[in-house]
Amino acid sequence: MDTAPVAQRRPRADVIRNRASILETAQHHFLLHGVGTSLEAVARDAGVGPGTLYRHFPTREALLAAVLQARSAELIGRRETIRQMAAPDEALRHWLQALEDYLNAYSGLPEPLMAATRASEPDNPLTYPCDQLITMTDEFLKAAQRTGHVRSEVGSRELFQATAAVAWIRGYGPADQLALAGLRDLLEHGYSRTAPETLSKTL
Repeated sequence: MDTAPVAQRRPRADVIRNRASILETAQHHFLLHGVGTSLEAVARDAGVGPGTLYRHFPTREALLAAVLQARSAELIGRRETIRQMAAPDEALRHWLQALEDYLNAYSGLPEPLMAATRASEPDNPLTYPCDQLITMTDEFLKAAQRTGHVRSEVGSRELFQATAAVAWIRGYGPADQLALAGLRDLLEHGYSRTAPETLSKTL
């Protein structure tokens, strides 16, 4: 008889295989159809039943959080590169661009993430990845604030939400690069300590 504690048993190979297949298929569906894609279609294309999908990922948010975690390596790599920049204000600008790109990975992605940051829902699986992204943003924000380039009252959560809003606009319809550049410029003028002086020269 197997007397090993249940908590110490390794997951069965088919359980691991099913989870990996669901994640890979979900990522493909999110890329093609956005985060609102049919979860039944994800299960079908992953070769599992809906019940198996929901045992691994009880909600759409849980599946999305797992997919985002699997895609985080590129963003972490960009963060490490940006950390090497000498000017904190430039580093913050580059980080917000990297964050925008990450949030634009799937159509509709910014919406559930912004919702997770606005609501006090500790059980929302997207709360933790959002908190991680806000913490990363705070690192660059605080460094720029210490040098006096960014207003002290600006918060990392608000900066994250503003970047997500730009990503949301970018994700719908043909990208108007001039309009997006204008939105990013408005965002930078909003958090920059030198914004009033810069704006007055343009009026």
